[in-house]
Amino acid sequence: MLESRLTRDGIRIHAPEDFAGMRAAGHLAAQILDEVGALVRPGVSTAELDDFIRMRVEASGATSATIGYRGYQHASCISINHVVCHGIPGPKVLIEGDILNIDVTVIVDGWFGDNSRMYVAGTAPRKATRLIEVTHDALMRGIAAVRPGNTFGDIGHAIQEYATSHRMSVVRDFCGHGLGRVFHAPPNVLHFGRPGRGAVLEEGMFFTIEPMINLGRPETKTLPDDWTAVTRDRSLSAQYEHSIGVTAEGCEIFTLSPGGLYEAAFR
Repeated sequence: MLESRLTRDGIRIHAPEDFAGMRAAGHLAAQILDEVGALVRPGVSTAELDDFIRMRVEASGATSATIGYRGYQHASCISINHVVCHGIPGPKVLIEGDILNIDVTVIVDGWFGDNSRMYVAGTAPRKATRLIEVTHDALMRGIAAVRPGNTFGDIGHAIQEYATSHRMSVVRDFCGHGLGRVFHAPPNVLHFGRPGRGAVLEEGMFFTIEPMINLGRPETKTLPDDWTAVTRDRSLSAQYEHSIGVTAEGCEIFTLSPGGLYEAAFR
């Protein structure tokens, strides 16, 4: 019988009944990302997108995990073009061809659902849509490596190998993380690595996989606001994120798009 406990690496193993809580939180986060996509277009500000997300979270009876987190005051992170992650919503208006990642984390009955997805304002250049496609596929390659007995190195290697095969680079300054009844917990889920290295995956582990892939070099820098991370060479960056749980035979994705939207618009 699977019981809640900590591994020697400090990673929590969750009980079977905990999966239901993660499903509910993940479903809401993914549903909000489905809905906000209809608002993404040239002329809309990132503040308007964040206002919609905030209202949607409140209307659902859930809580935004990011409002008040380390002083952050928004219901989402919105990262445009060369912004790698943690972009702060504000008055910036989207223009034709902008690509953007919207990252939403909600708390439902104490459980955290963390999810991000790429969008395009209007029509993006082919190189940008190709970046989006490769980033999503790299994420799914990493998820395909999740099963008991594999390691976190297997996940990172699958992502890295796929991205570099398309002559793109994997950001190394940020990683996925454990979650459940907390926002961030062990392990750090690296998006690069060597097969067989790192902690061994066990049924009941909950964590995010959220690769950031750049068209240029992998190096990043954080702006003076202490949140916004950008590519040092100002190349385009993309990210997708899922929250998942390790099952007896593989894994369950808690943040699947209810509408099956995903990257379909870019294919």
